[in-house]
Amino acid sequence: MIIGFDGSRAFVGKRTGTENYSYQLLKNLAKIDKANSYIVYLRSVAKQGNGWPENFQFQVIKWSRFWTQGGLALRTFKDHLDVLFVPAHTLPVIRYPGLKTVVTVHDLGSEYLPSMHQIKQRLYLGFMQRYQLQTATKIIAVSKATKGSLVKKIGIDSEKIKVIYEGYNKNLFKPVKSDLLVNSLSQYGLKSGSYFLFVGTIQPRKNLERLIKAFARLSELNSAIACLVLIGQKGWLSDEIYKLPKKLGIKEKVKFLGYVPECDLPSFYSGAAALTFLSLFEGFGLPILEAQASGCPVLTSNVSSMPEVADLPGLLVGSVGKGAIFVDPYSIDDIVEGMVEIINKDTKKRIVKAGFENIKRFSWEKCARETLKILEAL
Repeated sequence: MIIGFDGSRAFVGKRTGTENYSYQLLKNLAKIDKANSYIVYLRSVAKQGNGWPENFQFQVIKWSRFWTQGGLALRTFKDHLDVLFVPAHTLPVIRYPGLKTVVTVHDLGSEYLPSMHQIKQRLYLGFMQRYQLQTATKIIAVSKATKGSLVKKIGIDSEKIKVIYEGYNKNLFKPVKSDLLVNSLSQYGLKSGSYFLFVGTIQPRKNLERLIKAFARLSELNSAIACLVLIGQKGWLSDEIYKLPKKLGIKEKVKFLGYVPECDLPSFYSGAAALTFLSLFEGFGLPILEAQASGCPVLTSNVSSMPEVADLPGLLVGSVGKGAIFVDPYSIDDIVEGMVEIINKDTKKRIVKAGFENIKRFSWEKCARETLKILEAL
């Protein structure tokens, strides 16, 4: 079987969300599958490194614009693929007749929160998502919540959709020893246990304005948490987010660190009083797993996929789940209450322990094996 793999995001320099998914899935497919042949399509000569098995071939498609709809589309006619796998966003509109396709849908944020996306992005995603979903042979959803959205919002037949959870980097994300932690955090002017942490793109749907306002209110009540640390690249419609701390008089207490190398993230998680991941909508929410694996308690939203990812199924008890504290992301009062609760030592200990249990459900190898079953069944 010849499998085409859109690897355009897998080897970018600063991987986040879908880029990590693409890279980890590809790497784990290479570990487990020696029978099928893969053609991995890249935008440029990438630093994919050595050690890839012989059944993995890398091809550069030199199209600066319209890479998917031009260059990748043409390759489907030339390479005699049995199936094309696209790990995010869009399929080629024009492709080899009869070519079977599998596409991963990470979320439908532009459908649920249109005002928090740029107009050109809404138009592009609105058309392309609907097209890819209607024409794909099979759809992978990264959570049950995402599958439910596809059925309800787009009208896709549930039988066409397979839920396959993402994983996390088990070799990287684990609690950091205290001596190493002190050295790592000191480079950023931080002390263990003295900050709340957010990891993700700086954009409106991450609900950062309410997070910052809640932290400002907490600062008036409790001085134990010295600052709020936000890690992530600047996204769309984010200017007001960066201005808000100054308006609230807490500019010195809110640290925007931008992109941080993945190898440094375990220290940030391990040293945080809590991960405050209060997004208004997520298809999965990978920082939740990274935090739990690093021994960091999680405060997260009670909407979309976040309860599904953060907690063992069926074990939610009130606002305090087994693996996280869940709050209404639209309520600043609720967020503040959650912040107060999660820094309680007994609560933290219980949540961290449950988080270690929760992450046993997830691995990139499991994700790759389940994805391979889908590809081989076509």
